[in-house]
Amino acid sequence: MQYRQVGKWGLRISTVGLGSYLTIGMHVDDDVAAECVKIAFDSGVNWFDTANAYNKGQAEIALGKLLKGHPRESFVLATKVWAPMGPGPNDRGLSAKHVFEQCDASLKRLQMDYIDLYQCHRPDPDTPLEETIRIMDDLARRGKILYWGTSEWPAELLQQACDLAREMGCRPPVCNQPRYSLLWRNPEGHVFPTTLRLGIGNVLFSPLAHGVLSAKYEPGQPPPAGTRAADETQNKIMMDLYWTEENLRKAKQVAEIAGDLGLTAAQLSLAWCLHHPAVTSVITGATKVEQMKDNVAVGEVELSDEVYDKLCDLFPVPASLAP
Repeated sequence: MQYRQVGKWGLRISTVGLGSYLTIGMHVDDDVAAECVKIAFDSGVNWFDTANAYNKGQAEIALGKLLKGHPRESFVLATKVWAPMGPGPNDRGLSAKHVFEQCDASLKRLQMDYIDLYQCHRPDPDTPLEETIRIMDDLARRGKILYWGTSEWPAELLQQACDLAREMGCRPPVCNQPRYSLLWRNPEGHVFPTTLRLGIGNVLFSPLAHGVLSAKYEPGQPPPAGTRAADETQNKIMMDLYWTEENLRKAKQVAEIAGDLGLTAAQLSLAWCLHHPAVTSVITGATKVEQMKDNVAVGEVELSDEVYDKLCDLFPVPASLAP
């Protein structure tokens, strides 16, 4: 397994992380989840990502139990705040009240004394940026969090946050979590150049486009029973963003290229993501032990510039982002 610093900061995490969106604490059996976490540790994975909103706190509870038997210094734990967690007017967003209360709630669910990386799940236009920066700094001073970061924040907001944090004498965000894959190259337009300039790391979610890039789906065929694409409770994003005949055909081409390299389509797709200099790590999810084993193996893969460019040609950036 390889490890990279989170942007310019001292924290080092594995290039592969284990996430819990729609998996741990929701759609994955407890025994399978436990085996996936074991494989992660055995393979050198040292960081785990979750959120308070994942299954209304159940993902944090489940992940906390699975991590409980491991030395606290052996892993980096990331969770998030912003999403609605109740019916009240202050039960959502990035206000000082909601962030403070949800930090304590997450710590209780996770059975942890502190959170390594506390992420703003989405921007909150209804809360002044300085309020969010101040509460994150206060939480760090109280020892409840070590670092704070963002998810899906646009480049201009990341710049504002760093500038304002400097003016306030507060800790700036150290990490961003964007959607990024061969099928979603949007961060290359503004987010990646900005984070490189600011020294902010990027940990990617959906690097396999919800499984489309695993090449397990056949063009012209309905998704097999038992797969995420066939499950209406968890396939909406996949269907809305990625499910086209062209994308399914291209995924098969990825599989062909991967086969020539002795890799799977998923491994090659993850390795492509990690080749970009702005990327620190990819967040992977697994519903099966075999998927977990496949994912962690990419931590040893070194992708050549030639193969990287070939995939870039196959999946060009959107016309709106092209220079």
